[in-house]
Amino acid sequence: MKKILYIMSAAALLLTLASCGKDDDFTESIFDTTTPTVDPNQSTYEFDQWLYDNFGKPYNVEIQYKFDLPASDYSFQLAPAEYKRSQLLAHFIKYLFYDVYTKYAGEDFMKQYGPRIFHFIGSSGYSPRTGTEVLGLASGGVKITLYNVNEMKPYSDDLTYDAKDIETINERCFHTMHHEFSHIMHQTKTYPVTFGQVTSGTYDPIDWHERDSVSTHQMGYVTHYASSATYEDFVETLSCIITDNDYRWMMRIINACAPGFRQGDKEEVLEFIQKLGIDKDKAGTHWNNFTLYSETEYSSETGTYEPSGRTVLDVHRSSETVINKEYTAYVSRFKYTELKKFTSFDEFLNWVTVTSNESITGINALLKKVSIATAWHKEKWGLDTFTIREEVRQRQNAINDYLKNEVTIYELK
Repeated sequence: MKKILYIMSAAALLLTLASCGKDDDFTESIFDTTTPTVDPNQSTYEFDQWLYDNFGKPYNVEIQYKFDLPASDYSFQLAPAEYKRSQLLAHFIKYLFYDVYTKYAGEDFMKQYGPRIFHFIGSSGYSPRTGTEVLGLASGGVKITLYNVNEMKPYSDDLTYDAKDIETINERCFHTMHHEFSHIMHQTKTYPVTFGQVTSGTYDPIDWHERDSVSTHQMGYVTHYASSATYEDFVETLSCIITDNDYRWMMRIINACAPGFRQGDKEEVLEFIQKLGIDKDKAGTHWNNFTLYSETEYSSETGTYEPSGRTVLDVHRSSETVINKEYTAYVSRFKYTELKKFTSFDEFLNWVTVTSNESITGINALLKKVSIATAWHKEKWGLDTFTIREEVRQRQNAINDYLKNEVTIYELK
């Protein structure tokens, strides 16, 4: 009976709406249309007005910096983003993200494809189950959530950013930003299936976090998270090109190259380094003074160390231990033997062997993925990934002038 009455009421309402006011003239709104968009009575009014002028009005974007529990992830224990750090991050998003894409893709690009909501969270999203940390999320192609806002350098009147500070905001914020925005882009215009075929069969959505950087680089991935799924691999590749510094890229390239080249890889590596804008011959850099080691792993079955087949750049693996049951004692899981020291990157390239072994994917797979991803950027969106990288780097180098001349941080009123 209730269901029937409900339907009848809805039908009656539709008939009423259809029959009344057909010939009436429109009158002034019964609602108050004089209310300002930003409430001047709020203690955060000045910053809210800046957000409206720089994000809301031009891009229809909302910056949610005030803690909103229903909009957060209940599986994490989270803290609000600090007010002044939120202001800094908003300025950086405009200068290092929106203004960059607008410059190279036109005024309408971010209006049409940019995220509609940025949600700031002060603390990290830590998963006790996997021991991993969530740095950001993209939701439905419209919302990007950024964690760890409170790890940003705090604001002061004489605030300056050095290379280490830039690396921190890249790792904690802008790598995530470009990663999540690339998700939004490929959800709009899909990427080629050939990308996932390059390292098909080696993605691991469950235990990817147990892989270290050496393993993932030598498998052809830019990061261990990239090895979790094809779509994560794709956006990680683009984000790393745009945000990773020279050191990270050169260590990644050395790791990936060490097991061997395919024919033509060496020439492509040199071209890729040039596109990244890296001076491979720069004195005093780690990539011109490093050591490679061969790795052995303890076998509980034989009680001896067996070759793992891995060549390791320096020794940065954790000192894991295993139980030697025969002696009921703990032994180191890995041992390393110095393979060769290099005093230049060119010396290393000349040392790497050319192989036809199909199991050696490393740099060959990585280069193929870079080529596919950057071609998609260009063909689908008209964006040159390496130009975006250079623009971001130039702006980061000028960040202190931007802070001094363009940024006003407001107090709570």
